[in-house]
Amino acid sequence: GRLEAESQQMGYHPQYLDSFLKTQHYLMHMDGPLPFDCRHYIAIMWLVGLDYIPPKLRNLKQINKILAHRPWLITKEHIEKLLKISEWSWSLAELVHAVVLLAHCHALASFVFGCGCEQDEGLGGRGSLKALSPGTQCICEASNGCGQELLRVSRKRSLDSCMELDSLRERMQRIHVETEGREEMRLLQHDREEGEGQGWRGLCITDSSAGLSPLADPDGEVTGATNLACYMQDPDFGYQDFARRDENQTQVFRVQDYSWEDHGFSLVNRLYSDIGHLLDEKFRMVDGLQSTAMAKRQGCEPSVFKRGIWNYIHCMFGIRYDDYDYAEVNQLLERVLKVYIKTVTCYPEKTNAEMFDRFWKQFKHSEKVHVNLLILEARMQAELLYALQAITQYMI
Repeated sequence: GRLEAESQQMGYHPQYLDSFLKTQHYLMHMDGPLPFDCRHYIAIMWLVGLDYIPPKLRNLKQINKILAHRPWLITKEHIEKLLKISEWSWSLAELVHAVVLLAHCHALASFVFGCGCEQDEGLGGRGSLKALSPGTQCICEASNGCGQELLRVSRKRSLDSCMELDSLRERMQRIHVETEGREEMRLLQHDREEGEGQGWRGLCITDSSAGLSPLADPDGEVTGATNLACYMQDPDFGYQDFARRDENQTQVFRVQDYSWEDHGFSLVNRLYSDIGHLLDEKFRMVDGLQSTAMAKRQGCEPSVFKRGIWNYIHCMFGIRYDDYDYAEVNQLLERVLKVYIKTVTCYPEKTNAEMFDRFWKQFKHSEKVHVNLLILEARMQAELLYALQAITQYMI
């Protein structure tokens, strides 16, 4: 009768959990363009393999692969191919439902692996709630109160953690009080550009410079999941740094040209009734989560920190905000945190317990979960932006 591990982790932020469960229930169980059995086939990777599923569902394999790893490669031709296959064609409404499902499951995978839910081994597993102990404090951070103490964590902190915290607070306060030098940094980045956006992409940690190969476990051995060959026809296709893409193949995605608020929301809501409202509520909910304790300790606005994480994740997928100073990302996010965020976002199955435990030891467990919720939603919105833009281009 226990809650699923991911619900337990999201329970640190009960308002978000409520929004997430409403959206997932609507996707899987309420009226929509896709039959109920198809929704579950799509969500669980089709059980025994591609060879055993209906051709119509099998035809999703290409956009599923691209959305999961390199969503910037989605084009209107991919959309057109699915809509115009004679015997197994998709309707626009069905395709939008399928795309939302795929993005939902891909993003949820990042959260599941990032929080260790896949290693849940009962009450003592990394994916389960922390045990209660004397001298603990409530960490429920719902702004309107939750009516009861859902979870507790230890208040013990190490001296090292306090030193790390002082360093972090110093950096974040500096962002607000230091204005000189920023223009110089932007000019320096501009001088280093080899092409449009190169300096902006340069803030991302690349696989070769991360110092930790996402393909290896702590013992240096390649981590081998169960044989997934039956679920894919191109097993070597994976995430590739956007900065290393073929310049002639795709361009930087500028949010002022196609945004969720101005374009994606209306399109998805028109083709799949009400899902846009639920997704929008979920995006706003994670943005509005208040890590009160974190804000007090850091002496700054949490929104600055959250936006840095969100924009860094979108940067990895080639999405740029022209009104954002990307120099803030390198000031706010330490290297170990950037490595963690990139691994959870782009290679979730390579995340291990040590990475979760190591990054920002001074943070509460609930605050680490908050970071993983930002990864979940930022990744999902990135996939949706590319897919919905391709659908819009097809419809024009």
